Amino acid sequence: MDFALFDHLDMRAEPPAQTFSDRIELIRAAEQAGFRAYHLAEHHGTPLGLAPSPGMFLAAAARETVRIRLGAMVYCLPLYIPLRLIEEICMLDHLSAGRLDVGVGRGASPIEAGFFGVPPEQSVERYVEALQVLRQGLGAEVLNFEGRHFQYKDVPIVVRPLQEAIPFWAAPAAPDAITHAARDGMRIMVLGARDRVKQIADAYRQAWIEEPAPPDRPDQPVIGACRLVHVDTDEKKARRRARAAFESWFDKLALLWRKHNATTPILSIENFDKASDIGMMIAGSPEQVADELAAQAEHCGFNYSVLQFSFGDLPQREQMRSLELFAGQVMPRLRAAP
Repeated sequence: MDFALFDHLDMRAEPPAQTFSDRIELIRAAEQAGFRAYHLAEHHGTPLGLAPSPGMFLAAAARETVRIRLGAMVYCLPLYIPLRLIEEICMLDHLSAGRLDVGVGRGASPIEAGFFGVPPEQSVERYVEALQVLRQGLGAEVLNFEGRHFQYKDVPIVVRPLQEAIPFWAAPAAPDAITHAARDGMRIMVLGARDRVKQIADAYRQAWIEEPAPPDRPDQPVIGACRLVHVDTDEKKARRRARAAFESWFDKLALLWRKHNATTPILSIENFDKASDIGMMIAGSPEQVADELAAQAEHCGFNYSVLQFSFGDLPQREQMRSLELFAGQVMPRLRAAP
């Protein structure tokens, strides 16, 4: 089992500069604790995300850390000019000394894509084309591409990636997306109920076996499950604090959907109790958190725990304490498990 941080960088009742500084402090602590990576979401026009340009924050974090890997999860590709993103990724790979991971997707919110003038019916097609450009451009000295949405002819790629093969991540849900992720050798990350994680993990493992292996594919499938986590030595305090913070975070998550009277499975989570029941929110003592994560890993088949310690209005000191308890008492138990 490997461990990583996941983050929305949601807005708090403080200047964004303070949130940024506090989050980098948390990333440094995670690095010291042996976490593999920090994965940052991209959102637009919503207090859910203070990093609409994730690369800018990742560049700052890269200069404050030395080992932990860093990456967007995900770059919303339909919103990007692929050539510019290629250049940004190459810069970030050097600024981080080859510690960059790249997550890609079409974005979970058609409302946010609409702010950029991207119609919902074009999002999949633009995503597929942009990903083709991205993969091709990161491995070439000159970019040539002819598509419906993007065209490039003899474009020099002057700054090349430092890594020979940058790890790519996806968050697939549809069967064809799961197959595509396995065929391309992408690592995957899943959010939601236990049964949803298991369903996608099983389909991905099957596709991994059936699809031909690209040269840079990992030796085994890497399947991540995202979970909000809060740890305290006092179980009741952990759940009380996590409940209030979850409600604050969920209001930001649901804000645009509610404002535009749109429907999404996200809204079915409803509250802290429902999120806890389906395994998306884990709060309690170190022993309880370790037992729940171990049980979920066995049931769902994931081998990469992607944990959100920062959410809602949790004070920085409580986030840091939760991370400390997790690193000291939960991680050793999970790493020792079969």
